[in-house]
Amino acid sequence: MSVQLRRLVAPLSSRLVITAVSLVLVVSLLIATFATIALRETLMDRLDRDVRDMARGVASPGRPSDFNTGPDSVFAAFPENGEPQGNLGDFDPNQMESLSAADLELMADVRVDARPHDVELPDRGTYRVIAQSVFNPTLGQTVVVTGRSTDEVDNTIESLIFWEALLTLLGVLAAAGVGYVVVRRQLSPLREVAATAHTVAALPLSSGEVSVTERVPERLTDEDTEVGQVGAALNSLLDHVETSLAERHRSEQQVRQFVADASHELRTPLTTIRGYTELAQQRPEAVPTALSKVEEESLRMTALVEDLLLLARLDQGRPLARDSVDLTRLLLEAVDDARVVAPSHTWRLELPADADSGEAEVIVTGDAQRLHQAISNLLTNERRHTPAGTTVTVRVRPDGFDVHDDGPGFPPALVPHAFERFTRADEARQRDGGAGLGLALVHAIVTSHGGTVTLASAPGETTIAVRLPRSSQG
Repeated sequence: MSVQLRRLVAPLSSRLVITAVSLVLVVSLLIATFATIALRETLMDRLDRDVRDMARGVASPGRPSDFNTGPDSVFAAFPENGEPQGNLGDFDPNQMESLSAADLELMADVRVDARPHDVELPDRGTYRVIAQSVFNPTLGQTVVVTGRSTDEVDNTIESLIFWEALLTLLGVLAAAGVGYVVVRRQLSPLREVAATAHTVAALPLSSGEVSVTERVPERLTDEDTEVGQVGAALNSLLDHVETSLAERHRSEQQVRQFVADASHELRTPLTTIRGYTELAQQRPEAVPTALSKVEEESLRMTALVEDLLLLARLDQGRPLARDSVDLTRLLLEAVDDARVVAPSHTWRLELPADADSGEAEVIVTGDAQRLHQAISNLLTNERRHTPAGTTVTVRVRPDGFDVHDDGPGFPPALVPHAFERFTRADEARQRDGGAGLGLALVHAIVTSHGGTVTLASAPGETTIAVRLPRSSQG
């Protein structure tokens, strides 16, 4: 059914040509019809004037005997005291033809009102006649019917209709031919746009890295025209598709890398657990050591899995607590903890210059536990990846905080990827107590709070800036 419907739908060019030709045909027919009617009315008015003049001449008492009414005239008299008689042609006896009794009966039916009427005489045609009553001294009161044939008018109208029909047909054929050429030429840009779309549609877009380079030519993207609007819209769509495909490919690569990294991180502790388990089975005296190592690796895997679960929940957009959190207090507690855990570093907390006025308190809306985890991860990252003696400064800002250190900084190639999951500075992936999820968790937590986190790093100058929306109570 759908295939049949598609076959019934003509191309746009054909429909435009058919529409244009139909309009030409309708306009031509209307013009021809009104022209024909107007001409016939004009000719009939002229004929009526001639018939009235003829009637007045016939009824005139002083009419000469050789009064000529013309070869297409008709005359009939119906006297009160005599037989009806009628003739066709001039009143000249040599040029008259008598009317038959049937013709006289039709003429006698004409209303006597001195107005033109049509009479159809069999085998003789239509006549425009006027019936009037006149007095004749010999015949008495007589009804005289005079008129002229409408053949001249009818022949003229028939000839006009023939030429109108012929010219209309020629005009329609010419409009169809010229219209087809013009429409095809005007729609050629649209076919170029369609060709671009077909080319893109033929590309394998389902998987892998795809580059959509096809675009509608710039000359077909002028939005002042309908075709240009279609071309510009298609180019915008293709730009969006190309961006989306690139983002999809990047996401696929990230997922693959994430799975590979997670597998790597879990394989190491699992291998360790398996090795110590086999050791405990072979050497009973090593059971305490094996159990201790198994517990240590289990805790490492538990922390890794919990971090992965947290990242997954944050990616799913699961709601966090929306409480008023004193960010200054969280930072103060985290710095105090860092001083105890890593006394080899110098830990500093800088409050705003107006702290003495009691306005150093920074209140944000969010989940206190997750924000504390983000701060702890940042300070743990400082402790693990900077050498002893490094000064770490935490600066409280009205809209968040900064973590600055004077250590060696991040490798330049790592800076753009610092907040990606399982990112490590060393390609050998040597274990240093972390799984490479610390900064990724910071980014996920801050983003879920509607904030931003950025990194600027150079030797001796590394700053991680965290910005959070302030609470309405702050």
